[in-house]
Amino acid sequence: MTRDLNSEYFEWLCSLIRDSKPIKHRSYRKLMVFLYHTEFEYILPMDNNRYADGIELRYRFGYEHGIEDPVIASCLDNNPCSVLEMMVALALRCEEHIMLIPENGLMSGRWFWRMITNLGLEEMYDSNYDENMVNSVIYGFLNRDYGPNGEGSLVYIPNCQYDLRSMEIWYQMMRYLIEYRRNELE
Repeated sequence: MTRDLNSEYFEWLCSLIRDSKPIKHRSYRKLMVFLYHTEFEYILPMDNNRYADGIELRYRFGYEHGIEDPVIASCLDNNPCSVLEMMVALALRCEEHIMLIPENGLMSGRWFWRMITNLGLEEMYDSNYDENMVNSVIYGFLNRDYGPNGEGSLVYIPNCQYDLRSMEIWYQMMRYLIEYRRNELE
């Protein structure tokens, strides 16, 4: 029997962020499938790093499941990095490299769902899913057609002093985390 690594990988990605859904009894499978099948295209050259992080998740999956790199490459690398991969990788990077707070537990799912909320997609659970709306939001994000404060993108910082549209995603997230930490300490 041949393994369907694509499906296993998709389920693994979803498992990394599943426990932190804003409303646990709602399914967001349609949204996750859309994000998984949408290529992460970027405008700013440094966002290639987010693309690379998304691709690297494939090899992390392989390592965690005892699947050799050549098998991962032949089964998964025939597709470009997806928006879902980029977002999950960004959430994990926030968790593992920047905001590891052991007393708060794992927060990568929380970072992911904050991005979904910032995009305005928190109401796109399966029974309320509107693919045209999701498509419009995601392509607006990819084309940087959102507010200077990030409204309509992965990060939204009210009263932001910077135009986030001109910053690579990593720096946008760093500004967001600074604001998050500042608000948490107040």
